Amino acid sequence: MSEVEKSFDESVWQVVSDINVGRVMSYGDVARVAGFPRRARMVARAMGRSPEALPWHRVVKSDLTIAFQKDSEPYLKQEKLLLNEGVKFVKGKIVPVATDKGRELDEVLWGPEDS
Repeated sequence: MSEVEKSFDESVWQVVSDINVGRVMSYGDVARVAGFPRRARMVARAMGRSPEALPWHRVVKSDLTIAFQKDSEPYLKQEKLLLNEGVKFVKGKIVPVATDKGRELDEVLWGPEDS
């Protein structure tokens, strides 16, 4: 394995390990955060080479669907793991968790101003 491949794998492993329970990232987002944008197709292979168990089930396609064929054994396993972590699905798509990005700190802490 080349140094670049080793660096890629280790970066991917770290990013995937850091995905919080109940959250997901796309393969492309994992590659980008790992410092290797446009390498989404390499992420699954890197995860498969990990010597440690990774929360692989938290990595999904960019359209927020599971990459496995619907209703296949791997699909159902990933779906079950995500559901057990509180991830919500609507018509096979993961419902993104609301974030506080773009909101003022006062609104986050105290709620919207009364009119």
